[in-house]
Amino acid sequence: MKPFKLIYKLIKLKTFETRHLLLGLLLVVVLAGLGASACNKIIERRDVRPLVMRDVPAQRLAFRFEADTGLPEEIKTDDLNEKIPAIQTEFNTNRKDDALLRTVKSPDGQRALVLYGTAADPNEAFRIDLYSADGKFLRNLTPPELIAAFPETAGWSPDGSYITFIGHRSTQPSPSPTPLDDTPVSPSESPGPTAAPSVAPVFAPVAVFSTEQIYICNRDGYELKPLTSREGLIYFSYAWSPDNQSLAALACKEDEWYARAKESKLPAGRPRLISIEGKERLLDDQVTEALPVWSPDGSKVATAFDTDVGIYDAATDKPTQGRLPLREQLLAASRAYELRGAPPAGNAQPVSNEDPPSFNPIVRLEWPAAEKLYIKTAYFRLLRDGPVNTFQRWHLIILSPQAAILK
Repeated sequence: MKPFKLIYKLIKLKTFETRHLLLGLLLVVVLAGLGASACNKIIERRDVRPLVMRDVPAQRLAFRFEADTGLPEEIKTDDLNEKIPAIQTEFNTNRKDDALLRTVKSPDGQRALVLYGTAADPNEAFRIDLYSADGKFLRNLTPPELIAAFPETAGWSPDGSYITFIGHRSTQPSPSPTPLDDTPVSPSESPGPTAAPSVAPVFAPVAVFSTEQIYICNRDGYELKPLTSREGLIYFSYAWSPDNQSLAALACKEDEWYARAKESKLPAGRPRLISIEGKERLLDDQVTEALPVWSPDGSKVATAFDTDVGIYDAATDKPTQGRLPLREQLLAASRAYELRGAPPAGNAQPVSNEDPPSFNPIVRLEWPAAEKLYIKTAYFRLLRDGPVNTFQRWHLIILSPQAAILK
């Protein structure tokens, strides 16, 4: 029987006490039913529950700042001058005209990218060959019309399936293969066996550009192609995602590059995501010196703008972004840092209102664990006599998820 019909019949009862008792009982039953229904809906919808970091949008991250934590042990520092001994021996013995710059071993340790300069290459430009880790040459990787740049960026995808590097059109004329002598010779005049002529390697056609672009090929050095093709933009840094599907990169315009060079500043570019299919998504229109880094699960990307940290969703169809303003925390940390280096407390001078020398922008980030994002602040200038890099300090940002309502 529906509640309203039951109420109507109770009202018609002649005894007041009976009507009062039954109405009270009915009210208890109705309220209990409504409460159970609401509870069931909440349980079914799971409106509020703890979330893992991957499920938290970037704009809903909470953080705590810890100053001057030092260089964390879990952060690996690559040796950009590393050279596999067997390959160094090969160059010392058989390739004396080429200068070995760096070797980059594949994740499985079986192969290596060999970066080297030749007499024909301009300053800071180089070429890449593919070697086995025991020093055996496998193949040339860069065609004559393509020259590589930024040696610290050449490397392998995390699973070793791809090779990536940055390159641009070579300014030197491409060497042509030594032609075979096609003058007809009669059988009686046929000379004896002679050494085969030197013929340059055969490369498949590949697009080249006047400004630096990101190139990709498979682990065997084949199927080389540009991953980016935006003439006029200089791509100068990138980082692979943990799942091997995307890169986070920095790129700037040519005039922006040269303007910062005149001011002896580090290059700065706009952060962007690039899929292995070449699709590009601009993350921010503000330039940064700090190379973007990936969260360990690949769901987010972080970079820095002066004293702010920007965090972006990378693995969602509805990306958000968040800013962590750290100026006041970094400024307070620098003042405390200056005081620690001052004379004893009795003779210490009060800190002025001016920014202390140790207060500098964020130049590097590392994200070794979901809740730990390390940032490095430093003063950096590219002077004629060499780079100046002072006040290098590491700080820690502890990230935590906020409660959220899931639909």
